[in-house]
Amino acid sequence: QVQLVESGGGLVQAGGSLRLSCAASGRTFSTYVMGWFRQAPGKEREFVAAIAWSGGSTSYADSVKGRFTISRDRAKNTVYLQMNSLKPEDTAVYYCAATLRWRTAQAMRVRDYDYWGQGTQVTVSS
Repeated sequence: QVQLVESGGGLVQAGGSLRLSCAASGRTFSTYVMGWFRQAPGKEREFVAAIAWSGGSTSYADSVKGRFTISRDRAKNTVYLQMNSLKPEDTAVYYCAATLRWRTAQAMRVRDYDYWGQGTQVTVSS
């Protein structure tokens, strides 16, 4: 089993920044891919970014490229999502996820992931 706990959400003005953290515990992580997803009210959960735990390769949704950066600290078993130039349309609950079934950061679908955190709210005011 894997447990994921997100933190770092909050309220920020448009153009501001936030950094989300996802602390993972349980099984070893050398073969994991970690991802961030988000879900706005009335919308489906959507992919934001992913990182391969061992090689560090990354992938991003087009809507966040150039503004968001995913990274990991292997010593702390923690994944981060640095969000800059935030827009009101980035408002959503952000979820951290993990999968053992992928080895690259091309895992971009909800069904690719087996473990999920509880989510953290990000609200961007205009």
